[in-house]
Amino acid sequence: MPKLKPAIQQARREHILGAAERCFARTGFHRTTMQDICRQAGVSPGALYVYFNSKEALIAGIAERDRAEFAERLAGVADSPDFLAALKELGEHYFVREARPSHLMCIEIGLESTRNPRIAEIHRGVDEFVNSSFEKLFLRLKDEGHIAPDLPIPVVVQLFSVIADGMFWRRAVDPAFDGSVLVPATFDLMIGLLKPVLPREPGAPPQVRTDTPRPDTEMTANQRDGHRS
Repeated sequence: MPKLKPAIQQARREHILGAAERCFARTGFHRTTMQDICRQAGVSPGALYVYFNSKEALIAGIAERDRAEFAERLAGVADSPDFLAALKELGEHYFVREARPSHLMCIEIGLESTRNPRIAEIHRGVDEFVNSSFEKLFLRLKDEGHIAPDLPIPVVVQLFSVIADGMFWRRAVDPAFDGSVLVPATFDLMIGLLKPVLPREPGAPPQVRTDTPRPDTEMTANQRDGHRS
């Protein structure tokens, strides 16, 4: 049998991960069987085991996929000329546009991590990666004079983590959850923690914003007006 091209292998792997995620979100880690995932993906057990030999391996694959996606999105925030707008866009992606099964999957992994050492290791690795990525970003922004938080950066990141975990939980379990309303409100809280510094002329003292700016065209104009005054 000819060997599949890497691109086809990757596509099949991603297809199986998507099927596993839907199964885990629908029936939970323990109730889902490898046969369930085969049926969802439309593949034979032999084809599944070529890529993943256990449910734990599938969880690891999902976590690695999501970690790579998060890293790419956060890099976009770091490279953006308007980090506030990019940070708000990141929140809207995860808490407004992302499909609910992804949030159920995160909750399922978190719960299973309290019982399964292998899942706990995976969950802890993802959590540490996300927190360290935010910490590096905020330290850079502070060093460059873009933010002036009162709290130490690691504490700010931990607060971000607690807020995000709560948002993931509510998105997963509350049918009335409305991210389009809560993301802007949550963004206001984050602005209060980060304390963005207003643009200033060379030699002028830094000016910390005391309100809660929105990273949009209107607020950018207001920033310019406030700076000119």
